[in-house]
Amino acid sequence: MLVCIDIGNTNIVLAVHDGKSWIHTWRVYSDEKKTGDEYYVIFRSLFESEKLDVSRIDNVIISSVVPNLTLSIQKNVKRLFNKEALLVTHDVSTGLVRSSIPGELGSDLLCNLAYAHYLKPDDTVMTVDFGTALTFSTVSRDGQVLGVAIVPGLLTSVHALFGATAQLPQVDLRIPSSALGRSSEDSIRAGIMYGYAGLVNSIIEKTEEETGEKLFIIATGGLSKTISPLIPRIDMLDKLHTLNGLRLIASLNF
Repeated sequence: MLVCIDIGNTNIVLAVHDGKSWIHTWRVYSDEKKTGDEYYVIFRSLFESEKLDVSRIDNVIISSVVPNLTLSIQKNVKRLFNKEALLVTHDVSTGLVRSSIPGELGSDLLCNLAYAHYLKPDDTVMTVDFGTALTFSTVSRDGQVLGVAIVPGLLTSVHALFGATAQLPQVDLRIPSSALGRSSEDSIRAGIMYGYAGLVNSIIEKTEEETGEKLFIIATGGLSKTISPLIPRIDMLDKLHTLNGLRLIASLNF
């Protein structure tokens, strides 16, 4: 079995694949103040809760965009599974043209691009990841990383609005019935949901204009399903796209 760990700015996603399917996935809040021992207890308890035998784990792969947590999680992998985890860097095999990978490209986006190209090798593909940041990563049909656009994520924008204003409330995001909000909550939903849908469509159109290619669009991340009805250009929803990218990279390197 393979363990994939995706260390993000908001959550650490821990998942187990048995060779056929994902049998377990968990989300743990990313907290740089937690000690290594705390993370060890959390990870061990998750496996124990599902009666998973850690001796059955063959390999572990990690993607991390939080450098302060990377070493701690690597040490806990060794402690829990007695395995050295493969850390996703620009030096691992991904199926992409290595010379085209920008030096500052995050490992999560590298996973997204690798799996996008694997899924649709005959298309130019954009992965739209609705996470802490909203990212647009594009790969050509020949495996060249064309580039990335990044804006604050939907929830990040809501939290910033709530934190910087005296009277606007924190809201849960869903598609409102109208762009003309009649309450503070619906006004925020209208601005965020319709506004971000327009933003996504605009980035897609601009990228197609620059590449001269019709893009195949894959959406992933927490709010991708919620906002997708407003973005008809989305061709595929894949909640586990980044994890699938990690699994693909593992298969190319173990």
